[in-house]
Amino acid sequence: MAKSALLKSSLAKKYWMAFTGLFLCLFLIGHLLGNLQLLIPVSEGARDQFNEYALFMATNPAVKILSYLTYISILFHAIDGIWLTITNRRARPQGYVSFKPSTNTIWASRNMGVLGTIILAFIAVHLYQFWGQLKFGSLDDSLYTTANDQEVTDLYTLTIQTFQDPQYGLIWAIIYGFSMLAIGFHLYHGFSSGFQSLGVNHPKYNGFIRKLGYAFAILVPLAFAVIPFYIYFILEKI
Repeated sequence: MAKSALLKSSLAKKYWMAFTGLFLCLFLIGHLLGNLQLLIPVSEGARDQFNEYALFMATNPAVKILSYLTYISILFHAIDGIWLTITNRRARPQGYVSFKPSTNTIWASRNMGVLGTIILAFIAVHLYQFWGQLKFGSLDDSLYTTANDQEVTDLYTLTIQTFQDPQYGLIWAIIYGFSMLAIGFHLYHGFSSGFQSLGVNHPKYNGFIRKLGYAFAILVPLAFAVIPFYIYFILEKI
């Protein structure tokens, strides 16, 4: 009976792990579409456009609910991932010399815990740098009125100056690029395995889901990684 209850608990955690992971994939797409506005030149109204977008994301009731759901999903996904990693290691037959996981699994699947830790650390730094400064930092003096008569906090300038900083801008770009590499490897395994955990596992669709997952794991993190380097090397200085 105890083993049966434990099995059910483990399966439930895998289902929630898959569900929150796939939900966060949708969040990545939305977040990327918003951040791509940072590539627009300042002379073409990027400051107003990005700050009005940030204001909308911070004040729209539906978006705020989705934001809270995202925060909860990140925490649950991280905690659940740590629990599953510990459980899998305890169940691993280390006593067998012939046990060679590298011959049966890809590197990303064997190191999801390490990748998840790197990503969690990156999220904490990212939130502190931008969301934390926006909410709790001394940015009151940066309030201004856009061309559409919207009073906003200048999150655009804060972001651009972070990556254009002569001393630390390139360092931050490299840190963000490395973090996107970790996210890419995490997605490389997690995207398709999430569908399998939810029961979407059929020979007719598995190949497509796997290819879609590989494309997602490459293109989305790559697009995110391009942004800070573009800001540092190409975007006009502000």
